[in-house]
Amino acid sequence: MIVFILLISRHGKTRLNKYYKPFNQKERTTIQKEISSMIIGRSSRLTHFLEWRDYKIVFKRYASLYFAAGIEKEDNELIVLDVIHHFVEILDRYFGNVCELDLIFNFHQAYFILEELVIGGHIMESSKKQVLKMIQQNDSIMDEHFFKDEGQSKGQAAEGGKK
Repeated sequence: MIVFILLISRHGKTRLNKYYKPFNQKERTTIQKEISSMIIGRSSRLTHFLEWRDYKIVFKRYASLYFAAGIEKEDNELIVLDVIHHFVEILDRYFGNVCELDLIFNFHQAYFILEELVIGGHIMESSKKQVLKMIQQNDSIMDEHFFKDEGQSKGQAAEGGKK
């Protein structure tokens, strides 16, 4: 089971975090600091797997971001590394060569994509096409809702101005 997923910048700032087990805020802050300090200075020639506390940390750097997942000791690291790569590929397709700024300004979309892939710490969807289809459906619903609200508020404002 995946316990947590972190996206950390080269400067140690957490850009996205998702926990699948309950941790209080102090524990989450400690986890983020310890994991970022372990992986940021690490050579790319070394393994992408670390042991930490009662968990294994699986991570990979893509451009200026480190994608890290904490998993239980009995879980397969290679599967989780593949899930991380899968997540990055979907982000790339959605954003068109994703960068750190895409995740900062569109964090809600990044979380939505992650939630389509992993639910409750378990991998739920392995098809990139299916995940992208769900995201496009969500985007179209949000667009319809946004433009519907915009049209109503403009219409109501026009009616209010006539009275």
